[in-house]
Amino acid sequence: MTRETTRCAWAGSDPLYVAYHDEEWGVPLHDDRKLFEFLVLEGAQAGLSWVTILRKREAYRSAFEGFAAEKMAEYGEHEIARLMGDAGIVRNRLKIRSAIGNARAFLDAREKHGSFDQFIWSFVDGEPLDGRRRTMEEIPSATSQSEAMSKELKRRGFKFVGATICYAFMQAVGMVNDHVTECFRHAQISALPSSRGRTRRAP
Repeated sequence: MTRETTRCAWAGSDPLYVAYHDEEWGVPLHDDRKLFEFLVLEGAQAGLSWVTILRKREAYRSAFEGFAAEKMAEYGEHEIARLMGDAGIVRNRLKIRSAIGNARAFLDAREKHGSFDQFIWSFVDGEPLDGRRRTMEEIPSATSQSEAMSKELKRRGFKFVGATICYAFMQAVGMVNDHVTECFRHAQISALPSSRGRTRRAP
């Protein structure tokens, strides 16, 4: 395999996983609805593999009406029963209820900060961190930033937002570039312009 096609080992050979690695993971994301989608999916992933959630992603988008938080925030027992009967998603009542509660907390955070994007990116001062990890073993499961994010999200009423889940979210939405340095995507993502034209080294 040439250097240009070297990937993070976790991408494996599953076409869905490879496409996710090559096209989405680690790219700085600033769209409120997509940020909310990732937050819900990361919470749904707890105790499961991420590829399992990726395979259910389209079913989640359908079940949660495109992750429209305004609609999800209004869900009651009828919608919960509908979701519990949807074989396309993870039928865990606690996770379903948390997604609904998180929609309400998301809307509250967005109202208070102007956008959820502005709020969530404040945990890295608005700029992506560059992990510059040489091996998968160097990648942490949580950091001081994800711990701070977890604490604040929980204070605001979010559920399934432990420090490890928050760090996985940060990696997914590009708040930190944790592609290993020999992966072709590390350099590509590091070269993307940030809001201030710079990235910072992750601690």
